[in-house]
Amino acid sequence: MALADLLQQDAIVPALKVNSKKQLLQELAVKAAKLTGLPEREIFDVILQRERLGSTGVGHGIAIPHGKLGSIGAITGLFARLETPVDFEALDDEPVDLVFLLLAPEGAGADHLKALSRIARVLRDHDLVAKLRATDSASAIYAFLNQEQANAA
Repeated sequence: MALADLLQQDAIVPALKVNSKKQLLQELAVKAAKLTGLPEREIFDVILQRERLGSTGVGHGIAIPHGKLGSIGAITGLFARLETPVDFEALDDEPVDLVFLLLAPEGAGADHLKALSRIARVLRDHDLVAKLRATDSASAIYAFLNQEQANAA
């Protein structure tokens, strides 16, 4: 599963300004609503509910919030680079500045897990993460994420 299948160029937020985890999730829901046409409240509720089970902050300043929605047609991603890291209650207690939101249909099952796995694998690449943190250009971030996909193929 390629990141390009999950992430469109207009789903990159290169310099998001937020002050808290809750505000971050709200902003992600607003942006995801514009991408998907779904109500932002529905998206926010799903990702907040998932966060209550345990933080999706995976460490090293990275979070992968995710959730399943009955009304979404396809697995959809949104990537945000934060201007200022926020406390995300991550596993390593480091603040988060790179966030990949993943939304999937209710019945996505294995494809949802494959997508999460692919995102986690790509974001474990220290060189790529350094490039993502060094730019505030949406097109550069999109290219880096897709170049990484090409390198992994």
